[in-house]
Amino acid sequence: MAKTVLVINSGSSSIKYQLVDLESGEGIASGLVEKIGEPVDGHYKHEYNGEKHELEEPIHDHEQGLKRVLGFFDEYGPNLAEAGIVAVGHRVVQGGSLFPKPALVTDKTINQVKDLAVLAPLHNGPEATGAEVMRALLPDVPQVFVFDSSFFFQLPKAASTYALNKEIAEQYHIRRYGAHGTSHEYISSVVPEVIGKPAEGLKQIVLHIGNGASASAEVSGKPVETSMGLTPLEGLVMGGRTGDIDPAVVFHLIRNAHMNVDELDALFNKRSGMMGMTGHGDLREVHKLVEAGDEDAKLALDIYVHRIVGYIGNYTAQMGGVDVITFTAGVGENDEIVRKMVCDKLAPFGVKLDEEKNNTRSKQPRVISTPDSSVVIAVIPTNEELAIARKSAAIAEEGQDTYGNVFAK
Repeated sequence: MAKTVLVINSGSSSIKYQLVDLESGEGIASGLVEKIGEPVDGHYKHEYNGEKHELEEPIHDHEQGLKRVLGFFDEYGPNLAEAGIVAVGHRVVQGGSLFPKPALVTDKTINQVKDLAVLAPLHNGPEATGAEVMRALLPDVPQVFVFDSSFFFQLPKAASTYALNKEIAEQYHIRRYGAHGTSHEYISSVVPEVIGKPAEGLKQIVLHIGNGASASAEVSGKPVETSMGLTPLEGLVMGGRTGDIDPAVVFHLIRNAHMNVDELDALFNKRSGMMGMTGHGDLREVHKLVEAGDEDAKLALDIYVHRIVGYIGNYTAQMGGVDVITFTAGVGENDEIVRKMVCDKLAPFGVKLDEEKNNTRSKQPRVISTPDSSVVIAVIPTNEELAIARKSAAIAEEGQDTYGNVFAK
């Protein structure tokens, strides 16, 4: 009998889900719930066996949304019991210092995830709610929290520690936690096989660039640096986020623009980045503006690439060299223009891009550099759902996590 895991990603007003086959690694069924708690009708989409089923109706809360999702599995397939479901894995952005590894969903861990919402206010609350609801709906199936921050909990202290007053940092748990860790861990684990080199001693940089964007550096599969910090705001330029910016800009805007905390939060996280510079968070729209001669869009794209190249240089120096640079996520996997712009900047260091391979669209892991390039350049589609599914299944099989929590029906 097949073994599957239902992976849930709960947002404040949306839920993404995928039923993953553990043996093949493929998504059997997937779907989306949108506009939860909004005054307009919500939207459901459930895809299975080549068929798409959609529904519009008001969605008051996550409980209603998830009940409807389970109804879709019953009505349109696959039946979860017959599909061999062994666990439900819940993606959580912030595990703080409490969760260096996945954890079973219990009353205690639900409350801990909610408490950690102070470090990820847009994410942890809804993620805890989604787990709480699914635990009630499927009480006989182990529920597991898998944390984005866990992979980067292994960072060296020199990389994870801010030069902030030590007492304040300790009291308020301020350190660099990173994000997108599940994706970075997955990509760095499959790179050796894709490029045909041993993992031991391999120095790699992973560029997870989509609407949210982050970079990481790994040596022998262990993280040594990442671009996101206490929150996902730090680092690369993103769809709506500033990325790196002088913290004194906050003081300047408080004093001179009389902006409050909520206004600054929205400005830095939602109204900046590519959106703030061009009016579009989608790189496809930015490229259209560049082609039309829009100077603001051209500058924004240059800034976007400039920041990526700066991190590559930083990480190469920190590792004492680099063997492979991998592009992943929406932009990384699909935007040949950004990949070429980045690699052109690296050409003086012997990086050589195979133009034909770079311009070829594919969903397969692939190398897009020439054989004589000083650094291997790869494109590997990320699969966070598979990574979450595997971690969740391992906890479910053991029936307990490393924190002493035990699953009991």
